[in-house]
Amino acid sequence: MVAIANLEHHHHICVENNGKKRWKKVEVKLEDHVNIPIFPPSLCPDAYDKYLDDYMSKLAVERLSPEKPLWEFHIFKYPTSNAAGNVIIKLYHALGDGFSLMSALLSCLQRADDPRLPLTFPSRQRSQPKSESLVTKVCSSVFNTLSDFWWGISNSTMDEDDLTPIRSGKGIEFQPIAVSTMTFSLDQIKLIKSKLGVTINDVLTGMIFLGTRLYMQRIDKSSRKARGTAVVLHNTRMMGDYTSIQEIIKPNSKMPWGNHITFLNVPIPNLFLPEDDHHHEYSNIALEFVSKAQKIISMKRNSLAIYLTSRFLEILNRFGGHEAAAKYIRSTLQNSSMVISNMIGPVEQMALGNHPIKGLYFLVLGSPEGLDVTIVSYMGKVKIAFKMEKGLIDPQKFKSCMENAFEMILKASDTKNN
Repeated sequence: MVAIANLEHHHHICVENNGKKRWKKVEVKLEDHVNIPIFPPSLCPDAYDKYLDDYMSKLAVERLSPEKPLWEFHIFKYPTSNAAGNVIIKLYHALGDGFSLMSALLSCLQRADDPRLPLTFPSRQRSQPKSESLVTKVCSSVFNTLSDFWWGISNSTMDEDDLTPIRSGKGIEFQPIAVSTMTFSLDQIKLIKSKLGVTINDVLTGMIFLGTRLYMQRIDKSSRKARGTAVVLHNTRMMGDYTSIQEIIKPNSKMPWGNHITFLNVPIPNLFLPEDDHHHEYSNIALEFVSKAQKIISMKRNSLAIYLTSRFLEILNRFGGHEAAAKYIRSTLQNSSMVISNMIGPVEQMALGNHPIKGLYFLVLGSPEGLDVTIVSYMGKVKIAFKMEKGLIDPQKFKSCMENAFEMILKASDTKNN
């Protein structure tokens, strides 16, 4: 397989000397990193769906061995209801952030239609900001920066979200999880974006927030007004297209390898629905969630809090060690209800060792929060994966609420323009 054949014969493990951790070069033994699980043959795809779900849940609670390089390949060679086979790549976050790891992955893949051509990616162009005077922009930026930064510190150290149907308050780092996925049409999302005059991120964030609140109300009506916070992960690089692995590891690369991430704490809007709610009757509520998402994202974009948070983490790491920085990040996630992370994938279909790739998802495992929502675009689709605390969140009901939220927003955008 291409992704394996292109690996160097040497990699690194993390070792500690005199209280300081560093990377030590070791030899890679592929047989220690490539796993091919065996299950009963000739079963129906639904049966293999269950085997795959159980296998992924098992992987989530297993720690990577510190005695060998911190990555694994798992090749699930059985047909599920979604694909003829699945490849799971498990990586430790210390190796790099999503941009670094995605760049490495893409360096191992080719376009399925013509390997000689480069992969291309959707436009990252943002909508034009509203015209404001310089004084207004500066005042707004200063206020938002101080407000966001202080609120983030408060959430990480003192305040925590209410216990709700999506938050048990227990750290689930190595507890069983449930994994569920959904696919949405990028063209439909672009249609909503155009009709409402917002961005794709506004639509997706509004849908996630609305779907989450619909689920919370469905399980416990009192929780629709409960305090809820989403931790939204950000990359601090000046974002451009992904670059090759050869370019990203150069000493003075403009897109350097490593962990260059920060986060923002974003309040999840409250939901006010009557007892006999039917989602098709509430176009105003659907539009309100997208509008609130737009305002929140716009305000955060006009804030330098993400860079202050990044600098704060660097200071913690420098003077308190990475244990202090890790403790702060864990506290932030533990006190919040959910994490949202998104990445841009290629427009064209990719292939791994001449096998066309039908879908692409990523998950963040080993973190304490009970709900993660990770988003990646691929082949004109938006692929969303949910990591949920097993036994707390019902995957089918949660997905149903997300579908309802999307339909509500889609219908509301049609109504607005009629």
